[in-house]
Amino acid sequence: MTTKEKITSIREQMTQNGVSAYIIPSSDPHISEYLPDHYKCIQFASGFTGSAGTLVITQDFAGLWTDFRYFVQADEQLQDSGFELVKLKVQHAPEYIAWLHETLADNAVVAFNDRLLSVFLGQLLQNQLADKHIEFKSYDFLDPIWAGRPELPTEPAFLIDAKYSGSSTAEKLTALRKSLKSLKADYQLLSSLDDIAWLFNIRGKDVSYNPVVLSFALISADIATLFIDPIKLSLADVEVLNQSGVKTAPYGDIEKALAALPENCSVFIDPKRNCFGLFKLIPASATFIHDINPTTHFKAVKNETEVENMRSAMVKDGVAMTRFFKWMEENIGKIKITEISAAEKLKGFRAEQDTFAGVSFNTIGGYKAHGALPHYFATAESDVKILEEGLFLVDSGGQYFYGTTDITRMIALGNNTDEERTDYTLVLKAMIEGSKTLYPKGTCGYQIDSICRRPLWDYAINYGHGTGHGIGFYLNVHEGPQVLNPTNTAIPLEIGMITSIEPGIYRPGKHGVRIENLVLTIQNVSNEFNDFYSFETLTLALIDTRLIKKELLEISHIQWLNNYHNTVIDRLGPHLTTEELDWLKEKAKAI
Repeated sequence: MTTKEKITSIREQMTQNGVSAYIIPSSDPHISEYLPDHYKCIQFASGFTGSAGTLVITQDFAGLWTDFRYFVQADEQLQDSGFELVKLKVQHAPEYIAWLHETLADNAVVAFNDRLLSVFLGQLLQNQLADKHIEFKSYDFLDPIWAGRPELPTEPAFLIDAKYSGSSTAEKLTALRKSLKSLKADYQLLSSLDDIAWLFNIRGKDVSYNPVVLSFALISADIATLFIDPIKLSLADVEVLNQSGVKTAPYGDIEKALAALPENCSVFIDPKRNCFGLFKLIPASATFIHDINPTTHFKAVKNETEVENMRSAMVKDGVAMTRFFKWMEENIGKIKITEISAAEKLKGFRAEQDTFAGVSFNTIGGYKAHGALPHYFATAESDVKILEEGLFLVDSGGQYFYGTTDITRMIALGNNTDEERTDYTLVLKAMIEGSKTLYPKGTCGYQIDSICRRPLWDYAINYGHGTGHGIGFYLNVHEGPQVLNPTNTAIPLEIGMITSIEPGIYRPGKHGVRIENLVLTIQNVSNEFNDFYSFETLTLALIDTRLIKKELLEISHIQWLNNYHNTVIDRLGPHLTTEELDWLKEKAKAI
């Protein structure tokens, strides 16, 4: 079935049900970023494989709304699909709602699968289209035409001992209940998979790259129920959960449980992390507290055990990166290396580490012009041979027992232009500027974002993505609530948060440059002016110095880089062979 045939079939169903516009979000009932194959609806309907976007279909238009990171990719993948690319002006903004307001007649019907739409978006649609008296209905128009649709995953889940996570499930439930009590909430519906994984110290293999398990949770003052497919848990794990005060119930029973909540109860709902369909099952007499999940805040602030385990994972990842860099240098031009084969080789070096559990996301390995696509991933059709010239951007990460990594490095392959050297140096300067910043308690991500961008703004250069994101502890490579981007998000950086710093410069058709480290917020100094925090850089890997234009850096940047490389050598050295360590010392010599 071609994409155009799918659009035709969806429109036929729309006509049969009196629907004027059909919305297909990139989501699942847990409002996840990365999806099980069963819920890759946008990819099925349009062929677009990016992780962020929304399809809207009317009788005379079909469009994909997505952001800067995917413009080139979407242009290519939507060719002859029947879908048009609609470029978002603001990343993640639901700008299609304004388009619907302009396009639809009064009293029109808008449909979507309400299990795939967040509470936030569902209510936003209702509010912003209220003056047009739009009627909303829930339909799944994809399932009838999706031959061979993948089933929901059935991989077993497993529990993490508190000696690795630093806190038991019982302790976490106590903290959560204290928070819910202060908010005067009788119940909390928890749908986001990483929050559930953290709270119950449970991990799984239901979503590629993210060690989470499909489940819901309903928590009250005296009962915590985990709704999960019973085949996923061993009897021993069920017993451990029971001893922690956790009941288990079948995954689908969450619907009955919500519908059976007492009249006039109060329910805590994170509107961006729960689906509209389940929200609507809760009795109409209930009152709601809408806010970010308390567990999202708890999870973001790593305890000492988690931090130490993350440091250990960074060493393992740094060893793998060092071996990869050395292998690239020794083999480029001698054997055929492509974007895909390079990514596989890097995965192989990670897999040599004894606690490797998989990659943390699909490696972004972009050679030359492909590096200008921030979320590019090579396919059999796009894969190119890497030559002894230009730049190769490698954004990758690993999952380890126990820790998660995310790192971006540039590999200079030869005959580099002055523009490439300038861009490389400015991006490095921006990354260092953020990494060495001293900032007062209460500083938010958008303030750090501006500090990182300043070295690029001095040259009238900018980038369209955020500067950084939180990262999970053996969990999702992207987590909140903290984020380093221009949005005025009032979430301060707290001691124990781990965040990426990854500025970039992208020149379409030429090259892209991005350099990324993970940093830990730590206490620096306390005085009469405030408590001041700083960042401890956790990532341990060589930063190529061959392209650096020293005249564009200040002494403080050069000192930071030289000190960083000394730390990399000291931390990785005991885990490298003599030959590998000698190679690293040569490449990481002070500039």
